[in-house]
Amino acid sequence: MKLQPRMFAQMRAATRTLMGKGPIAATTALQEVLKSVATAAANTPAAAPAMRDINPPPTHAGPAAPPAPEPLEAKTSAPMFDHTKMFDNFVPDMLANLDRMNEAGRSAFTMPNFQMPGGAAQTAPADALPGKFSDGTFSNEAGARHYKLYVPSGYTGEAVPLVVMLHGCTQDPDDFARGTQMNVLAEEMQCLVLYPAQSQQANSSRCWNWFSASDQTRDRGEPSIIAGMTREIMEQYQIDPAQVYVAGLSAGGAMATIMGTLYPELYAAVGVHSGLPYGSAHDLPSALAAMKGNIGRSNEKSRTIPIIVFHGDKDTTVHPANGDALIARGVPHGANDIVVEPGRVPEGHAYTRTMHQRADGSPHAEQWLIHGAGHAWSGGNARGSYTDGKGPDASREMMRFFRTQSDRPDPAI
Repeated sequence: MKLQPRMFAQMRAATRTLMGKGPIAATTALQEVLKSVATAAANTPAAAPAMRDINPPPTHAGPAAPPAPEPLEAKTSAPMFDHTKMFDNFVPDMLANLDRMNEAGRSAFTMPNFQMPGGAAQTAPADALPGKFSDGTFSNEAGARHYKLYVPSGYTGEAVPLVVMLHGCTQDPDDFARGTQMNVLAEEMQCLVLYPAQSQQANSSRCWNWFSASDQTRDRGEPSIIAGMTREIMEQYQIDPAQVYVAGLSAGGAMATIMGTLYPELYAAVGVHSGLPYGSAHDLPSALAAMKGNIGRSNEKSRTIPIIVFHGDKDTTVHPANGDALIARGVPHGANDIVVEPGRVPEGHAYTRTMHQRADGSPHAEQWLIHGAGHAWSGGNARGSYTDGKGPDASREMMRFFRTQSDRPDPAI
């Protein structure tokens, strides 16, 4: 079974029906799509078997021997996705979750849960550190979200950086903090770390709604909540306004890009791991297409932003083409020098680091393509979900990159 243009068109028609007539009518329309797909499948030879996970992250903290390389034929001929399994998994979830209401009172879709390799989130508390890891809640006209804030033990009221970390689907702040080890770096580098938490009421899989049109607009939806939460922490603590950054994984990475694009005066730089560009989707069909590498384009004027991107070249959840698109949209055309550096983590993954530099030699963008890695936080701790300890340390490299952006030029340049 293939996700053909005809089916995408029918799904988009269901989306329009939903927005205008409500979930019952949309469910009927989607059921018609299922009927047509089932009829086509009955007259089509059996689909190819699903592609196995060619690079599951380690299940323990210690180093593991690198997997044997796959034959070239397997890499070039095997499909990136099992379309049949993906469609069969996603449609029932979509039909079961047509009840999310946006601020205009009209129903909207909930992103299906595409399980990432690495297992379910841990339930153990975050690492015991000397700083304070506290709970909070922020609300505005768009809604309310809980959050967790880490304040390092060495904080005495002086102006420090703030890093906003947006988790991926099925994760929460504690799990994300364990996996990325960002609180450990906060103790070392003396910064505050804010972890907004997506709610199951807003998305059943706790994905940030990066694909929703109302959540890609300044001062509306989830961007307004995250920006308002950021500003509230800046008011409650002494934060250097030139050193406020936002980063995220997967759906959180896509939302981090949205935040950096919509609020360039607030965030000095963006870190994206296995995420997608701003404006790459506007509904579920276009979200699925973007995750496969068929990336849409925003109708708004592109704004370059200082950005560091990590992506595994064996990511079967979000296609690595999204990393290329993030860099292409984040770098000023013809205004930078490019430096390419290959490398390898001892007993771990090889990688290619591409740096885009301004005329003065300062970095404007970095892209880390991790060879053999899947959809997981590079260099993360196995106590958190969706981590790969064999890769370069994405958290530390993001913090290094962020520090270079405190004296950035006008973000519109």
